[in-house]
Order: sequence, then structure tokens, then C-alpha cells
Amino acid sequence: MTMKISKTPIITEGNPDNKRAEIKQHFLSTFDAYESLFQCLRNDDTFYQQPEPLRHPLIFYYAHTAVFFVNKLRVAKLIDHNINDDIESMMAIGVDEMSWDDLNKANYNWPTVTAVQSYRDQVKALVLAMIDTLPLEIPVKWQDPFWIILMGIEHERIHLETSAVLIRQLDIAHVNKHANWPRYQQDHQVVVNKLIHLDGGTIEQGREMPSETYGWDNEYGKQTTEVAPFKASQYLVSNHEYLGFIEDGGYQDQQWWTEEGWQWKTYKQAKHPIFWLKKADGWYYRSMTEEHLMPWSWPVDVNYLEAKAFCNWLAARTGKPIRLPTEAEWHCLYEQTIHVHYPHWEEAPGNIDLAHAASSTPVDAFTFGEQQFGDVIGNVWQWTETAIDGFEGFQVHPAYDDFSVPTFDGKHNLLKGGSWISTGNEAHKDSRYAFRRHFFQHAGFRYVESEQQVEQTFNTYETDELISQYLEFHYGDEYFGVTNFPKACIETVVKHIESIHHGKALDLGCAVGRSAFELARHYDQVDALDFSTRFIRNAINLVNHGEVKYMIPTEGELTELKAFSLDSLGLGDKVHNIEFTQGDACNLKAKYTDYDLVFAGNLVDRLYQPKQFLDSIKGRINVGGYLALTSPYTWLEEFTEKQNWLGGFKVNGENYTTLDALRDHLKPEFELVGEPHDIPFVIRETARKHQHTVAQLSIWKKVL
Repeated sequence: MTMKISKTPIITEGNPDNKRAEIKQHFLSTFDAYESLFQCLRNDDTFYQQPEPLRHPLIFYYAHTAVFFVNKLRVAKLIDHNINDDIESMMAIGVDEMSWDDLNKANYNWPTVTAVQSYRDQVKALVLAMIDTLPLEIPVKWQDPFWIILMGIEHERIHLETSAVLIRQLDIAHVNKHANWPRYQQDHQVVVNKLIHLDGGTIEQGREMPSETYGWDNEYGKQTTEVAPFKASQYLVSNHEYLGFIEDGGYQDQQWWTEEGWQWKTYKQAKHPIFWLKKADGWYYRSMTEEHLMPWSWPVDVNYLEAKAFCNWLAARTGKPIRLPTEAEWHCLYEQTIHVHYPHWEEAPGNIDLAHAASSTPVDAFTFGEQQFGDVIGNVWQWTETAIDGFEGFQVHPAYDDFSVPTFDGKHNLLKGGSWISTGNEAHKDSRYAFRRHFFQHAGFRYVESEQQVEQTFNTYETDELISQYLEFHYGDEYFGVTNFPKACIETVVKHIESIHHGKALDLGCAVGRSAFELARHYDQVDALDFSTRFIRNAINLVNHGEVKYMIPTEGELTELKAFSLDSLGLGDKVHNIEFTQGDACNLKAKYTDYDLVFAGNLVDRLYQPKQFLDSIKGRINVGGYLALTSPYTWLEEFTEKQNWLGGFKVNGENYTTLDALRDHLKPEFELVGEPHDIPFVIRETARKHQHTVAQLSIWKKVL
């Protein structure tokens, strides 16, 4: 049997003391399971293998879940310190596919396995202490401290699964069998799949607060879908059923594939599913820690592109409108077959929640409802036709603004039902996880027959009020005769520095990117960072598409649509000189160095450790280079604890300004260039309400 793992806690009822103990056990169970998973690696050298060329080595993922706890506790202001700056800057960002630059091995000096183990132990002690001491009220709501604890636990459970996929992609020579992770030992006689009628109906989706268990932000809100009657395959598509597609030349025939799918297949030179192995004596199958004879009755593991190609092929062979189910159709199947929901079941009704094996099982091993549908939940995730988007009323959780929003791009399709290793929130009926269509999970599919067309619309314009406000601030109209602030800042900086140093610039706190685009006019390379992925996402969209649309409020619920293009602003020529990335100005990766200019616009009074930022940034600027800082010096304990303010208080009875502090912290390496400049800016809130502020721009030259 696989190792036991706790169920996600119900957080709307119970005694706080008992719930605290339950959450502690939930954390320990998750932490131990994650440790156990990495014991499947043959030796320490294996931690530095890259199963996927465009993803980090496994040492990153081993550390990442612990780093996540520290970062989120810090963002939520539950702690005010790091544990290990190097590990936390290196292991915080980069879970999904990366660019060649971020994966350049020269950019990373990976820590030893022992160092990461020690770090994980320190984080474990920290989280246990937080669980013992943080205030706990029932129900736990998403603004509560314990929501952050639950977030870290559920985040590690996601990576329990995604790391298992990466281990499964390692060469078998790097993997050990492990008693906690045994595969299923049986292969049933192959069953014939058939289509079974299901009534349609009205599907209501979306959680409300307070919710019975922890949920990710994309699960909240409301969505109503009318589903027409349809037929669904009784079983998931088995390895044997998929073999028919392969033997009919499915991987050689472009007509079955979408354009995206054929490009992927050609690039990867794929000839069969990734976990199939063709040997001299026939087909073999790769489970997580073993290669063994093909279990033909088990579900096939494929990405969306392969599943879609199979459906197109089957539709042509049968003359029926075969496709993947939508998210709402999966819910229709679920509602008509399952009546006891996670975490309320006494025993897992399917191959889910690590209840039976650390692998798939035959597609007919677990059936549901009167019509005996196989694997409505569990075994492998089921790809859907639905690309994820937010429900009506969707809100971003402020502590994790990049969990869902970056996937609302029409390129991430939802998977439903969970797999054998799906635990916690992943096993919940309302969970909504989405991946790029070429990604591999422990995922397969069932198909449906339906005349109902799959129609989906996406937000083609930005509706987030804060983001729209910043887009207008950076690229929109000028108000009350006040010039565009990012543009004015860069023009002023360029006038006051020597023109010989124009190789490489760093824009920190770049928000939606205008200052970076202005810097690209003058510098050969611009690195632009912001803590918020929502800001960075819009800047990257501008690089890729050159234009953006957004809604700004006029009054009450009334809004107006605005649009602009980079070309119309004269900013379109050198966009590919800019690299936009999420980053923490107080904890930058080592690769951000050797700059001729660092520009930090209205950043310093919003940092949790501004002194730490100044100490770090000094060494990242070339001698003869410049540091340009703007700020209205609006120090607030909401962002920076008072003891960490640079200035704005009295010292020995005398006023001590932020400019005084900058002089003290930057000398003797830096000299102030001329006098500081006052640069006003206006932020539009509504048609009749604006913020008028004056920032001070100081420019510092590095002389030592």
C-alpha cells in the first residue's frame, strides 16, 4: 500500500484547538509525503538531472515548496525575515517552462542536497511554530493567517504530483523502487469501450465564502452552463484502445492534429505516448519507478494535443461528433454518478488520494453509478475542451496573485477528476487545475459524442481595476497638464548621466512596463522586474502583441474601453531588447548584475526591507554606472514596518529625511548627481477623481 496521507481539513466547523491539531497533522503528513517522494531518486546526483529540458532540475522543486511557505508568510506580513536569501531567491520562481536564459546553467549555483534538506528542516520548524501561535478562528476565511498555512500545504500537494511526473520522466537508471510508492500489479482483460447516454441539465459552478475546505481563487464566483444531452465513453481510453490510433498511423497523419498539435509532434518527433517504450520484444510502460510490460487495460497517459488528435481520428472512423468533454459536461457526469464528495468519504471510491497504488489501475477497476462509468474520479486526470477562465465574481488572492491569472490566456486547458496521486484540494470536485496543452501530467481522457458546439469567450481586455489604473497611468491620457510620469523620469535621468554608459539597464518595480520601454530607446539590454505577475503579464503581452485594451471606471459601475499600441507611442522598435520577469527587489537572483543604470521608480517606500535592497543593489552596478530612485516618500506600515523606514522621522531630535538616509547608505560608493528633481504625476481613479502626487528623483553615480 502507498503511504497514508491526511484529508484536507473542514474549516467551517469544529473547535479551534482541535482544528489547530488537525491542521498540524495535515502539514506534517504532506511534508513527510513530499520527503518520501524524493527518496525515489537514486542518489544526490539525480537531484541535478533535468527530466524536461525546459524545466529546472529536481533540486529546484525539492526546495521550492519550502521557499513558498517563507515567501507567502512574508507577503502576508506574518514574518519579517528570510531564512536563506540565496535559496529563496533561486528557488522561488520558475516552476513552469522557462526561457533558455533562465535555464542557462551559468545563472545557477545550485545548493547541495544537504543544504536544501537543512533548509526544509528550518522551514518545517517555522511553520510548526506558526501553527502553534497564529490566531485561529472558525470558519477560516481567506484573509485569515491560517489561510496562508493551508495555501502552503495545498501548494506542496500540487508539487507532490508534478514532481512525481518529472521523476517518471527520468531515465530509469536514476530511480529506485520505494515501499511507499508501489505500482499496481494487475492488468485486467481489455474491456471494450462504449458510449452511454447522459441527460444534460443546468450546471452551477463556483464556491462561496466561507468555504468548507481550502480552495484556490479560480474556484470562487459563479458560472451557470446549460448542457445538452450527450453520450460519454464508459471508460477512460485505455492503452489498448489508443494503440488502434498508433497502428493506423495516427502520429504520421497530420489531418488528425490541430496546428498546435502537429507543431508539437514534429518538434518532439513523437511517435507514441511519452510513457510507452518500444523494445525488441514489444511494448513496455513506464510507471513512476519501474519499466514493465505494457498494461493494456490501464488508461493511456497523453497530453491534450494527443487526446484531441485521437478524438478527431475516432470521429472520422465512426462518423460521429466525437470530442473531449467540456468542464461542464464532466460535472454533469460527476453529478449523475457520485453522491459522497471528498473529504467526506470513509474510503476513496476510486484510484485517488493515494488510496490504492502509486500508479494507474485498469480502467474498469473502479466504476461509478448505475451505468458503471469507470474512473469518474481518479486513476488519471481527464483533459477537457475547456480552456480555463475566471468565473463571474472572480477575485485574485492578494498573497498569490500569479496562481490563476497567468493561465487565463486561452492556452491552458482544464483537467478534471484527479489522478492516483491527487490529494487534498486536487481531489475536490470543485478543483480547477489547468496546464498548457503540450504538458504532461498523470493525465488521460475519455471522449463524448455531442452535437453541441464548444464555444468559449475570453476576456480580450483587462478588467482588473488596479491593472487598468496602471495601464492608464503608464500609457493613457495626460491629466491637468502633468506629463507622463515614467516617460518624464527616464528623459530626466538620461539628460543627467554620461552617454558612454548605455549597455545594460535594470528597471525595478517596472509595473506594466512604460519605463522599461523608454529605457530600451537608450540601452542595448533592459531587464525589467516587478513583484506582481499581473503587472508583468501585461508588459509581456505588450511585447508579444504591441497593443492592449482595458476598461477604466467613469462613475459607479460605468466604465469605458481604452486601447493603445506601442507603435502609436513610438515605443515599438526595440521591445525585444527587454526581458520582463517577476522578481523581488529585496532578494534578486545573482544573475542580475553588471548594470550601467538601475532605475527604481516609486519603489523604495514600498519595500519590506529597503536597507537590504540598497545594500544588495550597490554591487550590481558597474563603476561609473548610475542608480536612479524616485519616490514620494509615503512611508506606511502597511508596506514597511516602521523600524525599517529609511527616513521620515527624527534622529537625536533632528529631522531625518529619506534623502538623508540615501546619502548615508550609499556613501562612499555613490555620489549624488546634481540636485534632486521633483516630478509630479497624476493617477486617474474615475472620470472625476484623481490622485496628484509629487515624487523626488535622485540620481547617484557609482564612483568606487
